[in-house]
Amino acid sequence: MPEPEFPERPALAALRARRSHSRVTEEAPDREELEYLLSAMSSVSDHSALKPWRIIEIRGAGREKLGKALAKANGTSKDKGIAKAMRAPLVLAVVVSPKKSSKVPYWEQESVASAVAHYLSLLLHEAGWGTMWRTGDAARSKKIRKAHKLEKHEQLLGWIYVGGVRERDRRVKRRKPLDMERHLSRM
Repeated sequence: MPEPEFPERPALAALRARRSHSRVTEEAPDREELEYLLSAMSSVSDHSALKPWRIIEIRGAGREKLGKALAKANGTSKDKGIAKAMRAPLVLAVVVSPKKSSKVPYWEQESVASAVAHYLSLLLHEAGWGTMWRTGDAARSKKIRKAHKLEKHEQLLGWIYVGGVRERDRRVKRRKPLDMERHLSRM
């Protein structure tokens, strides 16, 4: 079925072009750019405006600390854990930091943190950075909790690995269209 003719809007174009980059260069956004992009997260849908999330910026030696914790959590060698953490020059840990609320359940607050992770990945992509969202069983392990200094009530959702986009990965690949019969229904 041919796509209908609608005007291409910047957010739509960015979303259609976004893709994951498992390999990135050693360039990364600096703290100022990261803060600028994070400032847009105040627009994320957030029942009662609880802001139940936070981001932990991991660079340099922090990545080695993360790698050691990954190795312990996964039961692998220290070298293997460190290699995983060094896949990108910047790693952003996305943390659900729920607030006490009689109106907003935990699952809804976790959804807000997930939206922040996705929107931030989209904004990083639009700014020219490559990202890869990484999770796994280790994200909820005691070793990882300790390394990230999480509070008792907090949970780690995963990490956004960020770096420069390799030249060979700059071309946009067409994606398989969604099956609307499966993904869009009526009540």
